[in-house]
Amino acid sequence: MKKKLLGAFLALTMVASMLVGCGAGGSNSNKVGVAMPTKDLQRWNQDGSNMEAKLKEAGYDVDLQYASNDIATQVSQIENMINSGCKVLVIASIDGDSLGTVLEQAKEKNVSVIAYDRLIMNSDAVSYYATFDNYMVGTKQGEYIRDQLDLDNAAGPFNIELVTGDPGDNNARFFFGGAMDVLQPYIDAGKLVVKSGQTEFDQVATANWATENAQSRMDAIISANYADGTKLDAVLCSNDSTALGVANSLEANYTGDWPIITGQDCDIANVKNMIAGKQSMSIFKDTRTLADQTVKMVDAIMKGTEAPVNDTKTYDNGTGIIPSYLCEPVFADVNNYKTLLIDSGYYKAEDLQ
Repeated sequence: MKKKLLGAFLALTMVASMLVGCGAGGSNSNKVGVAMPTKDLQRWNQDGSNMEAKLKEAGYDVDLQYASNDIATQVSQIENMINSGCKVLVIASIDGDSLGTVLEQAKEKNVSVIAYDRLIMNSDAVSYYATFDNYMVGTKQGEYIRDQLDLDNAAGPFNIELVTGDPGDNNARFFFGGAMDVLQPYIDAGKLVVKSGQTEFDQVATANWATENAQSRMDAIISANYADGTKLDAVLCSNDSTALGVANSLEANYTGDWPIITGQDCDIANVKNMIAGKQSMSIFKDTRTLADQTVKMVDAIMKGTEAPVNDTKTYDNGTGIIPSYLCEPVFADVNNYKTLLIDSGYYKAEDLQ
């Protein structure tokens, strides 16, 4: 009798387990995979932690993974997320062209994909794109240089060098394109001079957005063009890791007045440089805002409705326009960083000391 009861209990337990696993309230049906590129840059740690917190707050199970800037690792992580039952994937890709094969698996299993901050290219498995207005990031950087040098009124010429990001990151082209649409007319008119002659995207790109790569390139530029005391007036840097490399190089090799240096992400080291007068500005992209918006998109997908978007024209990933939500960036400099970064709770005052 005891054996029969035990057998019946085990059978009921198995059935219940299967129902929980398959039903609408099961763990797999509530699971979201978040794939971040690396922990090496401060901003991705903030993006990942904000995303995880917001999704958990909304009631979802979260599988958050960082790939150490290794494409094969990210592919493997995404494959594991798909196989473990994630229903939505939020992916900040290392290389926008590298995920086509693994995302075919997502499509076959009806897993929705949100490209996060970086557009995933050449895959029709991408459902949505959540990012900041990347072209606007570049235009704000270009406008800052224009306004600080007073290019519309000053005689010039002024010397400028250009530094952008990783060629595998589609965003880098938007950042650089936005900035150059502002600056190119002044270059064409001779009011801005790029003494290195390096003005094409492929010439000014920085592999992996790496600080050491930007520093090494700037070392060579200074040695060849500014070692004789020629003044460098501005350096367009598309983000903070490249701006940090430029600042390190200038500190070691340049003896003139400090140039205008742009950046993006408001990393702690760069805000400290901004306070010290070594970096002029950084685009502030509040990752809390982007995390909030992405959670709304995930929630809509999970509930079977259309995710909120505000752009259906701009971002073509090679298979068609990807419906996107673009958050608006702002710039921080020494005049407003306290309001944007400390008063808002993004950083504590002691973080920047």
